[in-house]
Amino acid sequence: MPPSLVPRDYVLLALRLDRLAPGIVDTWTGDPALRRYAADGPAPVPAALARTARRLRAELADTALGPTRTGFLAAQLRALECLARRLAGEPVGFVEEVAACFDVDLAGVRPDEDRYRAAHRRLDELLPGPGTLPQRLTAFRERERVPRERLRAAVDALLAALRERTRARIGLPVDEHVEVELAVDRSWSGLTTHLGGLRSRVTVSADAGLRAAQLAGLVAHEAYPGHHTEHCLVRGVRRSDRPERGLVVTPSPHSLVTEGAADAGLAVVGGVVGGPGWGPWVAEVLADVGVRCDGPLAEAVEDALRELAPVRQDAALLLHDRGGDVDDAAAHLRRWLLVPDGRARRILRFVTDPRWRGYTTTYVEGEALVREWLDGAPDRVARYRTLFDEPLAPAQLRAAAASGPSAVGPPGCEPSGPTPAEVPETPS
Repeated sequence: MPPSLVPRDYVLLALRLDRLAPGIVDTWTGDPALRRYAADGPAPVPAALARTARRLRAELADTALGPTRTGFLAAQLRALECLARRLAGEPVGFVEEVAACFDVDLAGVRPDEDRYRAAHRRLDELLPGPGTLPQRLTAFRERERVPRERLRAAVDALLAALRERTRARIGLPVDEHVEVELAVDRSWSGLTTHLGGLRSRVTVSADAGLRAAQLAGLVAHEAYPGHHTEHCLVRGVRRSDRPERGLVVTPSPHSLVTEGAADAGLAVVGGVVGGPGWGPWVAEVLADVGVRCDGPLAEAVEDALRELAPVRQDAALLLHDRGGDVDDAAAHLRRWLLVPDGRARRILRFVTDPRWRGYTTTYVEGEALVREWLDGAPDRVARYRTLFDEPLAPAQLRAAAASGPSAVGPPGCEPSGPTPAEVPETPS
């Protein structure tokens, strides 16, 4: 059978959608001729692009791409079809959008208040003393907050330490590089921008009031072993036989997997190999630049707060699917996420942004899915490394997690990306 053109046409479809809504393609490191070809001619028609996405999904059944690659492309094409439909003016509900763009079914999902109460009880144990739990948690956050005048030094120290750990445990090309930028008045805490070759810029919000443990998780998420590392290991070598590997589509099911992997990154490289214990290590790194962090307590608090992550998704559903308003959503965040009103409103800036309204799901469902997939693996670091070798759709990770500790991906999944030794020492 001749090579399938579906992967190439998937890339062209995404690049054409990006002409209509810049930002859908976050990164393209493949053949520049494909981008030029997609840019030629009159502006694409969204309805026609939606039809193209449906046609390409149907054609996947007749290819010899294998189950892993086919499943990945099918999920991505479903997302592109949804994005094209929205651009064509079709009404797409929030739950439908999340299902298509992130492979997550939120139909019928309701706040898990029993889970939230259990997390509150755990926090109550960790933070004893006078005052209400929200007051004690606020006091803890203030104690652990990174002073703004030391933020840059703290970021630089964490970058260096996490780079060293990531290089030793996962592998990095020699000439990769991250530059740091501090910004203000953003609806997000951090953002990675790929600059070409093996270089990225990590932008950190200077007015987000990040705790020491939060900052460590953010640097791990954005750089090592998160988004920058993925960029180096997945797209550091151009694969003409795998054009889809050079493309990052936002939003898409792959976003959920990569965001989940980035969120799990600190636990993978920061503590004992593939396990807990990152808190004391982070405290030691930050102490060298004069930033206080109660490592063991910070790690325990972060573990408890992780159980409250779905509260943010509740707020999105309340706003976009259940007729609530911003005040209702802010009240829900204050009650269950235990944040002051100002912080709740800041979270809602992201949730109400038309481009990012569904993206909260990637952080809530993505990390939970990747952690479930990693749990029980004989070597969690080695399993984490496979995420850079073969892109998997969320449904494929769920199937692998359900199959037990030895399953990495669906049948037929074999690493196809570069190993550390294959990554070039100079930018491509």
